[in-house]
Amino acid sequence: MLDFKMKRLDGKEESLTDYRGKVLMLVNVASRCGLTPQYEGLQELYQRYQHKGFEILGFPANNFGSQEPGTDAQIAEFCQANYGVTFPMFSKISVKGADMHPLYEEITSQPASIGGEITWNFQKYLVDQNGNIAAKFTPETEPSDPRLVSKLDELLA
Repeated sequence: MLDFKMKRLDGKEESLTDYRGKVLMLVNVASRCGLTPQYEGLQELYQRYQHKGFEILGFPANNFGSQEPGTDAQIAEFCQANYGVTFPMFSKISVKGADMHPLYEEITSQPASIGGEITWNFQKYLVDQNGNIAAKFTPETEPSDPRLVSKLDELLA
């Protein structure tokens, strides 16, 4: 999962190899979704675990119900103003369909238990320190869910 270069919301390109050695959560996000309040829980999880080598990488996507129509600048402003997001956020990409970004092509090509089709906004993937997907969590799974937190603790141990 780390062999990609991605553009941040501010336009700067970043190699995901910069995150090697850290546990990651990859999550496709949207600003106008019923699950958008999960940004709050994601930010809390990030603040709780960042010092232990954890990063959340947010990937805005407009694939489900056109719930992320904004520009990168609008997305950045929304996330900061409404949820105080400090975890890395990347430029809007497609996570489904003919124009799917290669990162999500890689994710969805994994076995369904850890990869498979993206079902909605806020689908979460935990990635180990070597860049391998270790777990998948449904969009409805809150960032504070005990199963998710337990797997995160396990990967950080």
